[in-house]
Amino acid sequence: VQLQASGGGLVQAGTSLKLSCAASVRIVGNRYAVAWFRQVPGMDRQFVAAINRSGGRIYSSDSVKERFTISRDSARNTVTLEIQSLRPEDSAVYYCSVGPSGISSNVASHTAYAYWGQGTQVTVSS
Repeated sequence: VQLQASGGGLVQAGTSLKLSCAASVRIVGNRYAVAWFRQVPGMDRQFVAAINRSGGRIYSSDSVKERFTISRDSARNTVTLEIQSLRPEDSAVYYCSVGPSGISSNVASHTAYAYWGQGTQVTVSS
């Protein structure tokens, strides 16, 4: 499985952004979990949101849930992450991922995912 993330850029605080991740295979819901993580320099990769194999959406926190929306389009083999009301602290490299890895079933853990995109940089200016 190959993943290609896109949609990042330099944006103003308060605006919205839609990140997309194109997969090379059909990411059928009952077979694959999909997720977005983000990482800033010097820090561990941080879980943002996921859709598990049952179709349930999981977010890292209530505050993320208020502004972030993860979606999967199995017909188009894409996973998207929409971010509303961007804040400077949202600045990071955002990675999409697809599992299962066979190592962990915890969708909030990076160990649950076998495949990763190359990342797309989001920079939010104040």
